[in-house]
Amino acid sequence: MNRILEDKRFEGLKPFEKKIWLSSPTMHGKEQYWVDEAIRTNWVSTVGENINEVEKQIAEYIGVKYAVGLATGTSALHLATKLAGEKLYGQARPNAGTLQGHKVFCSDMTFDASINPVAYEDGDAVFIDTEYDTWNMSPEALEKAFEIYPDVRLIVVAHLYGTPGKADEIRRIAEKHGALIVEDAAESLGAKYKSRGEWVETGTLGDYNCISFNGNKVITGSAGGMFLTNDLEAANKVRKWSTQSRENAPWYQHEEIGYNYRMSNIVAGVIRGQIPYLDEHIAQKKAIYERYKEGVKDLPVKMNPFDAENSQPNFWLSCLIIDEDAMCPTVRGENEAVYRSEPGKSCPTEILEALAAFNAEGRPIWKPMHMQPIYRMNPFITAEGNGRGKSNAYIAGSGIDVGADIFRRGLCLPSDNKMTPEQVDGVVEIIRRCFQ
Repeated sequence: MNRILEDKRFEGLKPFEKKIWLSSPTMHGKEQYWVDEAIRTNWVSTVGENINEVEKQIAEYIGVKYAVGLATGTSALHLATKLAGEKLYGQARPNAGTLQGHKVFCSDMTFDASINPVAYEDGDAVFIDTEYDTWNMSPEALEKAFEIYPDVRLIVVAHLYGTPGKADEIRRIAEKHGALIVEDAAESLGAKYKSRGEWVETGTLGDYNCISFNGNKVITGSAGGMFLTNDLEAANKVRKWSTQSRENAPWYQHEEIGYNYRMSNIVAGVIRGQIPYLDEHIAQKKAIYERYKEGVKDLPVKMNPFDAENSQPNFWLSCLIIDEDAMCPTVRGENEAVYRSEPGKSCPTEILEALAAFNAEGRPIWKPMHMQPIYRMNPFITAEGNGRGKSNAYIAGSGIDVGADIFRRGLCLPSDNKMTPEQVDGVVEIIRRCFQ
């Protein structure tokens, strides 16, 4: 018997009959039509009308001139990063990346797909700490990073959990230092930001921009991603690279390294059937967030924040962070965590275990990149400066590390857009019992 189910705090609660997922695909039927159309017409490769339409429709929705359909959001991020490196530093040799010998400022609290392309291109990621206002890159820490590394010319910015970061502040800093921006909008399709007084979509806020259609995103193709830009030359270059950099010759001829990164017409068919429901999915996600927020308002927790005046998230994932004085004792290792229950207190691990026991899926907050084993030796910059080696036995200091703090106290709640109000209330009740 699961020890959570044996705990007297949870007496009277029954597991959800059907598993509640963190964020699962929601199909409507039209997806099958366009997939079947691709098969019926024999366009089952990386060309076809579905790809053409998806590129057109997404470009129009987001407000960019050009969209290039790619196999994944990661492939979009890779080619955007490679393109930025080539624009800044010139074409690389076939056995080297375009960022070789150069540092890149990167969001710290994100999925590693945002950051790994810097390594693919032989660059050195410098992680910029998070800020509490939006859980995204701190402009203050970014400014401090330029004081330490004034030669950096590329910034990779992600919008965490569908919440836009402070894009205008980051853009002003980038322009002051002559830096390009790669915008990772993989999680924020449909989110809006008030940029210089006008509402625009995320996916338009960088020099090169990327979105994802992964299976858990607000709309999906089961896979797929997209490169977005207003620069025709950039769009053409990415389109070429994504199809193995084939030159205009009657045989296969290559002058540049290429990749098999183009979107499948089958995947595009699923996306084509999803696009009409994007705004509906966002509205459903928002309703879940707002119901959670109302349900937990008397608990020692807060929902993931956003700037209501200047942003409209897509509410991809609803998250919460536990108040410091309501955290029970807990310790995390590399692969597991332990905690001790105390009356009136809880921790992310306990809440996630309780949700799982009652057949609901939650998830820890993204572990910050500067804490990941593979990147532990990379520079990390906070609003105070160098974030490494801040512990000092003799001199007091704040040792601020916002990302690590949010990771320690935060978690992602079940946010599937098919959740009923009763299911959201059931999740809230499980959380409430954890604090008894």
